[in-house]
Formats: sequence, structure tokens, C-alpha cells
Amino acid sequence: MTGGASGIGADIVRAFAAQGSKVAFVDLLENEGKTLAVETGSLFIACDVTDIPALKAAIARVGEDLGPIRVLVNNAANDDRHAIDAVDEEYWDRSQAINLKPQFFAAQAVRAQMQKLGGGSIINFSSIAWRGGADNMPAYATAKAGIVGLTRALGRGFGVDNIRVNAIEPGAVITERQKRLWFKNQESIDAVVARQAIRNVLLGEEIARTVLFLASDDSRMITKQSITVDAGLR
Repeated sequence: MTGGASGIGADIVRAFAAQGSKVAFVDLLENEGKTLAVETGSLFIACDVTDIPALKAAIARVGEDLGPIRVLVNNAANDDRHAIDAVDEEYWDRSQAINLKPQFFAAQAVRAQMQKLGGGSIINFSSIAWRGGADNMPAYATAKAGIVGLTRALGRGFGVDNIRVNAIEPGAVITERQKRLWFKNQESIDAVVARQAIRNVLLGEEIARTVLFLASDDSRMITKQSITVDAGLR
């Protein structure tokens, strides 16, 4: 999976490891990645997902070291806030290079490995941000909307290989990063929880459960779909 060293990604790594899966993940955060790899017995590869050749090489290495990849989780992203008038071409391109482009090329690269297995599951991470009109992060929201379109296109294109492609749209998941940057006190967390239909704090482990479902044979006839996990916020 991509972006597995912290936050939701780390919860997903732990969830798969707890199931006895062979797990590999890439991330820029080397210290966090190495620590999680030791904790979970996973394979960690330091990689910048915007470097597509390096991303493809990491995917190839996983196939060589652990065997053909059956499940790909495209999780890496950056949800930095940005004012509309402050966005220039460089920022726009950088946002798409992090939040959208790697998802396509990772899926493209893993297809041959999944074909060897007779099928597989690709899980792309979108967000509810694009549905509500996130004017405080338009570049990010555009990428996340694009992921839903990409998911449908790849779901159709990869279906002949029995490869399922689905997306998850998380809501306000309270990770350590979110608390550090956006939810800096309990009052702000309580405010978003109050807007949810289910009044519990949404944690990464809940997103991980949905990933496990989409990775498993229980969802073997589900593809081209985008599942919202937001406790009814939207």
C-alpha cells in the first residue's frame, strides 16, 4: 500500500497484519515506516510516490520479495488547505502529482501481478471533501473527485482480469496529523462529531475495516463503487 507509515495508512497496515497477511507499504516517512515495519512484521520501502519510476520499482520489488500482489491500497495523499487565489500552476501540478497521478500508475503497474493470480482488489482513497464543495482545498478536492472517475474507468478496464477496483471516501477521520493541523482542541473535534449522524469520533481503524472488506472475497462481486465512511457527516 502507499502512504502506510502513519495515520489511516498505519491503521490499515496493522489491520492486514493482524489477519496474517503479507504486507508491504511505501512512504516518505522513513523513521515511522521502519518502526511500523518492526511492529507488524511488514516490508517497508522508503519511496516518494510522485517519483513514478521509483513507485513502479517498489511494486516490482514487493512482487519479487513477497510474491504477486493480490491487494493494492492507494492511500497516499496530502490534504493541505489552500486558498483559491493562492493556487499557481506549480502548486496545482504538485497536488495532482501527490493525490491523483500515483493511483493510476500504481494500479497500472500491479495489474500484471494480479493477472498471474487470476484476480485481485484495488482500493483507491478518495474523500468526502469534493462532494461538499471544499473551497479551502480546491486542488485536493479536484484530485479526490478524479479518483472516483478513475476507479470507475479501471473497474471496467480491469474487470476482464477479475480485478476489482473500488474507492473509499473517508469523512473527518481524527488522526494525529489532523489533530496537529486542523482539530487542535477537543472543542473542534466535538463540533465535527456533532454534525455526524453517528456521534462517535471517526478513527482510522473504522476505515481499515472497510478496506479489509473490499480486499476480501466477501466483496467479490463489488467493483466500480465508491463507499463513504463518514458516520453520516455528509
